[in-house]
Amino acid sequence: MVPRLRAAGLRSRLAGPFDIALERGECVAITGASGSGKSLLLRMLADLDVNEGEVFLDGVARSAMAAPAWRRQVAYAAAESGWWEDMVAAHFADIAAARALAPAFDLKAELFDGHVLRLSTGEKQRLALLRLMVPRPPVLLLDEPTGALDEASQAKVEVLLRARLDEGCAIVLVTHDPGQAVRLGKRHFVMADRRLHPA
Repeated sequence: MVPRLRAAGLRSRLAGPFDIALERGECVAITGASGSGKSLLLRMLADLDVNEGEVFLDGVARSAMAAPAWRRQVAYAAAESGWWEDMVAAHFADIAAARALAPAFDLKAELFDGHVLRLSTGEKQRLALLRLMVPRPPVLLLDEPTGALDEASQAKVEVLLRARLDEGCAIVLVTHDPGQAVRLGKRHFVMADRRLHPA
């Protein structure tokens, strides 16, 4: 079966090369020290940083797609979420779907009608994940997706991620939480010296 996501010879002047493949419904967890290259790998997979090599989505080369089309399908969530409008709702293309999914993230519906500046750090992180997941991309690249969350909120996010895995989504998860790596990751790698090593 063709892998859902495959990287071949992926590298930049800062990290790599990386050769990795994920099947449908598989989560690969990556741990490692800060500055070891974990976020660099995610950004290269998402084609956000200059890189060489090739990445394939269901056998289709990244180079055969326009960059925005690739990033809609291989969706990246940074450790610190980005907000470019004053109001929360302005960041969601499908606000009805976002409101419908919000309770699963333990988010109140009225948050969408408020200002970004009034959000807590945890609310921003959950809303950013919600924003990423509403379009149901086949691949999620998640950089510390629950780093700012309490234990209960983290558990709810992990339930949602497992549900997406059950639907065939592939997830590359960067985390500093070894327990989360075990709970979600089918495979676990450690990033060291800007290279991946089996844990």
